[in-house]
Amino acid sequence: MVLTRRILLAAAATTTALAPVPQDVYRFEMPSIDEGVLRFADYRGKVLLVVNTASYCGYTPQYKQLEALHRDMASRGLLVIGIPSQDFGQEKGSNAEVKAFCELTYGVEFPMAGLSRVVGKAAVPFYRWVKDERDWEPRWNFYKVLIGRDGKILGTFSSDDTPDSGRLRSAIEAAVNQPLA
Repeated sequence: MVLTRRILLAAAATTTALAPVPQDVYRFEMPSIDEGVLRFADYRGKVLLVVNTASYCGYTPQYKQLEALHRDMASRGLLVIGIPSQDFGQEKGSNAEVKAFCELTYGVEFPMAGLSRVVGKAAVPFYRWVKDERDWEPRWNFYKVLIGRDGKILGTFSSDDTPDSGRLRSAIEAAVNQPLA
């Protein structure tokens, strides 16, 4: 009886240890630029375009296009999320400075995380997950990750894939046209 119980407990512990970790975005959260918490689970069922951003980059004008995309496609289920990062040396010093710059210069209203690491071992868990899933990480500012309504990665895009580019726009259109399963 004791031996059987030990075997069952060991089997249960092994099963728990081997249980797969959910492979969707909804388990991640990070500090918000507003000092709250940005929870990906709050956006379940939406198509997410997650973009690592910077204020002093040649690609910074993409903020205007990203905000337009966010506003134009919100009713169809798209949400843009900005993740400012100093990883490439082109971001302002504080969350308050980044927030003020984005709002005053580009009218940004889409959700933004606080300053975060997006590359390497110090990257926030969201970007480590993308690296594990796709062997991909941003190589510069304004790299993009497209997440489907099911919380899974649909595609990754470079800085050159602007919010108006055909490649990115086609992927977004396909994603918002997919019903939630």
